[in-house]
Amino acid sequence: MLNEIRNAGAIFLGPYTPEPVGDYFAGPNHTIPTGGRAKFSSPLSVQDFLKKTSILSYSRERLAREGEAICRFAEREQLFAHAEAIRAREPKPD
Repeated sequence: MLNEIRNAGAIFLGPYTPEPVGDYFAGPNHTIPTGGRAKFSSPLSVQDFLKKTSILSYSRERLAREGEAICRFAEREQLFAHAEAIRAREPKPD
């Protein structure tokens, strides 16, 4: 299926790779442009016309290892649903 996706900013593979993994830990992230974007953005260039896609895949073990740190990032930004997306995938005691 991955080869059939043509338009995506990021692709999160599997049940242990929720969107907050990409926001906070796995590398790609997003910044909503503001009027002050010159502080962190370059002028328009050829790069702006190239399509890029991030592909992420976390294992259950890695999400278990890093999940609480991702939750702390989300909660500091008051994005509580992001934290819950992580916690909903945490392994439950048997």
